[in-house]
Amino acid sequence: MSAYSRDEMMTVAAARLLQDGQVCFVGIGLPSAACNLARLTHAPDLVLIYESGTIGTRPDVLPLSIGDGNLAETAGCVIPLPEVFSYLLQAGRIDVGFLGAAQIDKFGNLNSTVIGDYANPSTRLPGSGGACEIAAHAKTTFVMAKASPRSFVERLDFCTSAGFLGGNGERGNTAARGQGPMLVITDFGVLKPLPNQELAVAELFDGVDFAQAEKMVGWSLQRHACIEVIEPPTADELNILRALLHRTQAAHQTRVFPV
Repeated sequence: MSAYSRDEMMTVAAARLLQDGQVCFVGIGLPSAACNLARLTHAPDLVLIYESGTIGTRPDVLPLSIGDGNLAETAGCVIPLPEVFSYLLQAGRIDVGFLGAAQIDKFGNLNSTVIGDYANPSTRLPGSGGACEIAAHAKTTFVMAKASPRSFVERLDFCTSAGFLGGNGERGNTAARGQGPMLVITDFGVLKPLPNQELAVAELFDGVDFAQAEKMVGWSLQRHACIEVIEPPTADELNILRALLHRTQAAHQTRVFPV
């Protein structure tokens, strides 16, 4: 088995969590790689939806953005963006919504708005986009984020997208229809909610121990009673993922964009 990177391990771990036939609201970056890896391996009938309105897309290479023409060219159909949210997401037809953020807290609430004070931030971020609606209405959400004490924080600078709010069933008192962030895939392993809905270590990557995971999180990290070890990527998983990334790099280097 060849060596693999943490990004590859994150991508493979997320891909394994997807089931054939599920409808996934996909983001750009690692979520896109994970969903397409799953589609190319164990879940050929995974239905991928990107925010630009491409339904059932089957790209040969990973998109540069949600507006990448390759998504429309390989989609079963393309619909207006408002219909993605009204007829699919808000209607409860999205099984898994992938999210990322600059900050996440121990109850899975996400910040993609500002770092620092809202009125005078040190960094202004892209904002919600569709993340708030995905967090509220997808049947379940998977968060993919590299862990550090700066990004996995005790208290968010701003709550853009609600996870479990303050935990202990607080989310259930809102109009949010989805289950919330049932899985957080990090570069040390996977977090899942405890009964009080606090995120805790459920699985660790091979070669990572709980003490290492604790140092990568800015709150007092809890653990599930039984922590499983995630199997390393198989040769087939790595070969298919790397071939996808190689095709993507080659395609983007040769593309000509209008000026």
